[in-house]
Amino acid sequence: MSCSSLEALTRCSVAVDLGAARTRVYAKGSGLIVDQPSVVAVNTSSGALIAVGDAAERMDGRTPQHIRVVRPVTGGTVRDIDMARRMVRSLVGERLRRVKRRRVMSHALATVPHDADPLACRAAVETLTGVGARRVELVEAPIAAAIGAGLPVAQPEAAMVLVCGTTTTQVAVVSVGAIVAAGTVGLGGDTIHHAVVQYLRNRHELLLPSQEVRPLHLALLGSGGVGNGVYTGLIDVQGRDVVTGLARTVTIDPEEVRSAIQTPLTGLLDTIRAVLHRCPPDLVADLADRGMVLTGGSAVLPGLADQLREHTGMGVQLAQEPELSSVNGLAALMAGRLAPDPAGDAGAEEAGTARDALSGHHPLAGDREVIGAPEGGTAAAEAVPVPGQEAG
Repeated sequence: MSCSSLEALTRCSVAVDLGAARTRVYAKGSGLIVDQPSVVAVNTSSGALIAVGDAAERMDGRTPQHIRVVRPVTGGTVRDIDMARRMVRSLVGERLRRVKRRRVMSHALATVPHDADPLACRAAVETLTGVGARRVELVEAPIAAAIGAGLPVAQPEAAMVLVCGTTTTQVAVVSVGAIVAAGTVGLGGDTIHHAVVQYLRNRHELLLPSQEVRPLHLALLGSGGVGNGVYTGLIDVQGRDVVTGLARTVTIDPEEVRSAIQTPLTGLLDTIRAVLHRCPPDLVADLADRGMVLTGGSAVLPGLADQLREHTGMGVQLAQEPELSSVNGLAALMAGRLAPDPAGDAGAEEAGTARDALSGHHPLAGDREVIGAPEGGTAAAEAVPVPGQEAG
């Protein structure tokens, strides 16, 4: 069964953005009720869940052998359904108990990457049905992020959005409520982190702890001495010597850090060019005036907007609250509008016009089948305990 209109999305009461870095849950009428890291700590001997979210993230790299820190979501795709279910159940269970509405989790809305295959879509659906959802609607992440960023997705105008995630960046051009051209590249906050760590290991024989990589992000301001935001000061970082195992401090030139990330950055620029090449000339002309909008948690990486502006010659804007763009877009869809904050009656009238224009087969589902819960629903032991919701 396919999503035929915005009405199917307005029936949803909970929106879930399962990201590789953070899981965000929005409940209609209650706002954002969950914004926690997508991390689970589990006892490998007993299988017991020890911690989730912030508490589990603080354990990463600091646990004994019998405790494993798991990240069940990679690149916006659920890789470990069982752990993802346990994580979501633990994060939202207590908070949903405070929502005084019957069957609040029965109809859920979730994001998937634009290039997600049927197995990835099924994994997202089974994760949510395993915690009590009876039906799950899927929306492609670039569409949700574009709506959350306030772009005119329902209009016959081009809008380019970059969803900068932890491990991947999705580049998409949106027009008339659908994706015209899109591409994915393996560039994100973790990619930059690992590139810097690997460079210092190879060049200076130094292993860096996670907290020491943060100051190096300042070195990403500017590029090659071009621009007003170039950071030129030397940076002292402390880590462990690869050979001796002792603590050692190394002074790093910012130009070294910029050269270390040049390879993944080049991949992003190539993807942007490929996406533009597949767009009709009229849409490319629109983008020449409007530029691109950065969304996602890694969009705030220092110097990213400056380097994109420098190498593409296009305008680059950072969305307001870029890390919340996707979940805000889902919230707007649940409210039946294609912009996050319509202005009173005029906004409601515009939303109604957009809904009429998008009647028939609805492009927001990305021409993808929207899958409901398995026949018979879920077992009582697997469902999130919500007031008024009967088990089984």
